[in-house]
Amino acid sequence: MKQWTATLFHAVAGRYGSLLLDHRSLVVIGTQLSLILAANLTAFALRFDGDIPPQYRLIMWKYLPVVLLVFGSGLWVFGIQRGLWRYVGIHDLARILWASLAGSAIFYAVVHLLIGNTQYPRSVIILTGLLSGLYLAGIRLAVRWFREWLQITGSSARRVLVVGAGNAGELLVRDMLSDSGYNSKPVAFVDDDPVKRKMKIHGIPVVGRIVDIKAAADRFGVHEIVVAIPSASTAVKQAILAASEGCTAPIKILPSVKRLLGDPVSLQQVRPMSLEDLLQREPIQTDRQELHPLIEGKTVLVTGAGGSIGSELCRQIAQYKPESLVLFEQYENSLHALLLELRAAFPHVGVLPVVGDVTMPDRVGEIFRQTGPDIVFHAAAHKHVPLMELNPKEAVRNNIVGTRIVAEAALRMSVDRFVLISTDKAVNPSSVMGVTKRIAEHVVQGFSNKGLTKFTVVRFGNVLGSNGSVVPLFAEQIRKGGPVTVTDPEIKRFFMTIPEAVQLVLQSSLMGQGGDVFVLDMGEQIKVADLARNMIVLSGLVPGKDIEIIYTGLRPGEKLYEELFEDSERVEPTTHPKINRAVGGPVPVEELDRWLDGLPVSLPACEEDELVLDLKRLVPSFRPGVSQGVS
Repeated sequence: MKQWTATLFHAVAGRYGSLLLDHRSLVVIGTQLSLILAANLTAFALRFDGDIPPQYRLIMWKYLPVVLLVFGSGLWVFGIQRGLWRYVGIHDLARILWASLAGSAIFYAVVHLLIGNTQYPRSVIILTGLLSGLYLAGIRLAVRWFREWLQITGSSARRVLVVGAGNAGELLVRDMLSDSGYNSKPVAFVDDDPVKRKMKIHGIPVVGRIVDIKAAADRFGVHEIVVAIPSASTAVKQAILAASEGCTAPIKILPSVKRLLGDPVSLQQVRPMSLEDLLQREPIQTDRQELHPLIEGKTVLVTGAGGSIGSELCRQIAQYKPESLVLFEQYENSLHALLLELRAAFPHVGVLPVVGDVTMPDRVGEIFRQTGPDIVFHAAAHKHVPLMELNPKEAVRNNIVGTRIVAEAALRMSVDRFVLISTDKAVNPSSVMGVTKRIAEHVVQGFSNKGLTKFTVVRFGNVLGSNGSVVPLFAEQIRKGGPVTVTDPEIKRFFMTIPEAVQLVLQSSLMGQGGDVFVLDMGEQIKVADLARNMIVLSGLVPGKDIEIIYTGLRPGEKLYEELFEDSERVEPTTHPKINRAVGGPVPVEELDRWLDGLPVSLPACEEDELVLDLKRLVPSFRPGVSQGVS
């Protein structure tokens, strides 16, 4: 019956809808006057118990045009005819009430005081005002209810379970019910507030707590789960994701409270829940206005510009209107793609693509002389731990020698600032990749106070979604149907988003005064196994059922968990609450320089075991081949 009614309504609306739209104002005014007429007749009938005496019947018909004129004018003055009935709310009902009361007062003044007809019953005047308000409000509520009823009973709409029955959840459900264009219908709430248990909001029941998400989703056959808790902490989001395990419905979420300020909650703001929502800390915020004087009108050079960090650096730097942005990259395909993107997004910024290798001194020197950069961000590096274990000479050549060549060029050209992108794997390194980045830090620190250039190191953990990280790997494995491979059940890593990492780099470039090593307060480490499980759940699949997780064992050079500071380093706060400074002992510059000076001759011919011993000598905390956490 419900489906037949809905079908009939849509058929009639499709046939006569355009006609009603063309004459909407006349239809609305006519309907309102008819309801005022009905209210006046009903008032007389109630006053005389349905048996109106002839003399009062004469008065009723005689003054009916005045009733319609006065009360209709009141509605016009209060703008009642302009509201959309489908969206009627408290404010609309209040205006209808005031318009009706005002109409009663004016009608009394006109009939009793101006015309002088004291026989017109005062009770009828009052009843006419109350009943007209009731009828005008009632028809609007009836239209809204009918549309929402059609929305709820529509078989094609996606069934939605709303997590959170607070203000955001109420507004979200109201938006779904009032606009059929979303093709979504709320079927149930879940909320941990015991006061809301077994209550209804806009007719939608609160059926349980967050832990009951799976049961509610199965019971109501939902197609989507929408988290409507903008202020939810990371712990709450993780609890929601855990409770959703086993559901095949995708999970979506409203943005944070900060992003909702000044913008009312609506279904358009709902987006799929992502891994960024599950980071165990608040996203870093920086003062972007401070960066304008640093970058605006300057020439900025980024090495490794085609990589994950390098390309995001270029995107964010371009926002501050540099005079020239030099993209230094070895791989032409990624360089070309970034060039097209930047020229389309920032047509007024001079973007110069440069193909080159940071390990080639002549090419690096040539580019520095041609472009004359004011700021250099050195993001070029080999970063894949297992690959660098198999190719230690290339790790040394690119990560150490390349860093030295670029830093020397910056010093010769009196570049204002030089920023090295480092990694948490440089702390107590157990891999060739980590120890080469640690030595690269020493190289950069060794150049401080040798000239006008301010050399800075920025150290942070894994970046979500970067090339070669576990996130794209897991996503591809999930897409293929599994299994998802994790090295160890207990392995943990720090994680941050690419935009956050770049914000930190830019902020640190502003704060650095020479020889600084800045480290982000990244919160707690996350188990990689939990990350894999979360990605499977976010894909609408069930871990262990749809997608298996298998453990392959730690790889050479891989630790169970990473660190951000060595024991020998002192942690100092900075002016930014989320950025710390690592202060360590003096860098062995002389020994390091002697070793670096001999590398062009010794590196091609040396044995890899001998090279690893050299790295161990330069970085005593390096423990090659140790595949376990540091206790």
